[in-house]
Amino acid sequence: MTPGPAGHAAPPADGDCGLLAPGWAGSAAAAATSDTAYLRALLDAEAALTRAQAALGLAPAEAARTVTEAAGAARFDVRSLADRARDGGNAVIPLVADLTTAVGAEYGPYVHRGATSQDIMDTATMLVAVRTLDPVLADLVRTERALARLAAGHRATPMPGRTLTQHAVPTTFGLKTAGWRSLVLDARDRCARVRASLPAQLGGAAGTLAAFGAYGASDVLVLPAAYARELGLAEPPLPWHTLRTPIADLAGCLAFTAGALGKLAADVLTLSRTEIGEVGEGSGGGSSAMPHKANPVRSALLAAAARRAPQLAATLYGSLVAEDERPAGAWHAEWEPLRDLLRLVGGAARDAAELAEGLRVHPDAMRRNLDLTQGLIVSERLSAQLAPVLGRARAKELLTDLARRAHAEGRGLAALLAEQPELQDVGLDDLTDPARYTGAASALTDRALERR
Repeated sequence: MTPGPAGHAAPPADGDCGLLAPGWAGSAAAAATSDTAYLRALLDAEAALTRAQAALGLAPAEAARTVTEAAGAARFDVRSLADRARDGGNAVIPLVADLTTAVGAEYGPYVHRGATSQDIMDTATMLVAVRTLDPVLADLVRTERALARLAAGHRATPMPGRTLTQHAVPTTFGLKTAGWRSLVLDARDRCARVRASLPAQLGGAAGTLAAFGAYGASDVLVLPAAYARELGLAEPPLPWHTLRTPIADLAGCLAFTAGALGKLAADVLTLSRTEIGEVGEGSGGGSSAMPHKANPVRSALLAAAARRAPQLAATLYGSLVAEDERPAGAWHAEWEPLRDLLRLVGGAARDAAELAEGLRVHPDAMRRNLDLTQGLIVSERLSAQLAPVLGRARAKELLTDLARRAHAEGRGLAALLAEQPELQDVGLDDLTDPARYTGAASALTDRALERR
C-alpha cells in the first residue's frame, strides 16, 4: 500500500471499507458485497456460461477449462473496470474485453458467447445475494437460539407490559423474548425461501435465447438449466430481464429481516434506559465525552438499519416497472440499493446475534418497576373480580377514585382497598400482586418455543 498525504496510507483499491457504516463494516456481508466480490461473481458467471455450453457440446472442453482458469479476480483491475464502465453503462462490457484478452486468441471467442451484459450482471447479483444470505441465515440461527434460552429461563419472570409508552398490565420477560424470537424465525424462513429460489439469468439480447441457437444449440431450452447447475442457482422458468420477481423477493425478505431485528432493538433501547434498567447490552459502547456511559450500540445500529431498509426496498420495488425487454434506468437503479440492503441486513444479523447472546436481564428492576404505580397495574383484574361483588358501575367508580387517591397520596392500591368497608370479606392479597396477573404468558412462551 502506498503512502497517502501527510504520511497516511492510501485507500485500498477496493475503496469502500465502511468508514461511515459501522453497522456492516467488517462483517461477512461487507466481504460478500465488496467490489472485488462483485467482480468475482461476474467472472464466475462468465466461466460458468462457457462450462455449461461445453457440457452440452457447444464449446470445447478445453475452452471451458481455459476460461475458468483465466477468470481469477486477482488478474483484473477493479478500479479500471469501474472507470471504463461509464462508456457502456455497466462493468460487464469492459470485463468481457479483458477476460477475452486473458483467455487468448484460440478460446477467446467462447467468452460470453450468446449472452448479453444483463445476463451476467443479474446472475452475478444472484451469486452475491446467495453468498451474503448464507452468513445472514447463520446469524439468524444464532440469534433465535440465544433468544430461546432467554425465553425459557424467564418464562415466568414478571415485568410491566407497556402500551402507548405507559404501564398496561403485567407480562413476563419470557413472553416478550419469545415474541422477538418468533420474528427472527419469520425472517429466517423468508430468507431461506428466497435464497433457495434465486435463479440464474440467461436470455441473450432480448430474452429469446436466439444467439445460442445461431451458435449451434439444437435445443436452447436446456442451456439455462445447465447454466444454473454450474452456478448452484435455481433454474429460471423464463429469462427475467424485465420480470424482476427475484429482486422484489430479495427486497421483501431483506426489508422484513431488518424490521424484525429492529423490533428487538427498539425494545432493548427502551428497556435499557437508565431509569428503567430492565435489560442491558452485554458490552455497551463508550462515549467520547462521558466516561460513565455504556451505550446500547448494537441496538442503535440495528435501529438504524431498520430505518434505512424500507426506503432501499422501495427503490427495488419501483424497478419492477421495467419497459420493453431491457429497461433504460430501472435495471441500473437496482444495483446500489440492493447492495446497500444486503450489507445492512448482513451487518444487522451479526449485531443481533451478538446482542442476543450477551443480553443481561435484571429481574429485580422489573419487579421494582411493576410497583411504580402502587398496584394500579392490576386494576384491570380488580375491575373484573370486583364487578360481581359490587356491581360493574360501582366497581368502576371505586377503582377510579382509588386510582386518583393512590397518585395523590402516594399510597398503595392494596392499602386503600383494605380500608373499604364493602370489601372486608374479599381476599385482596393475591388480587393486587402483579406477579400473579400474567395470564397465560408462561404457557404462550412454552407454545412459542415449540417452533423450530
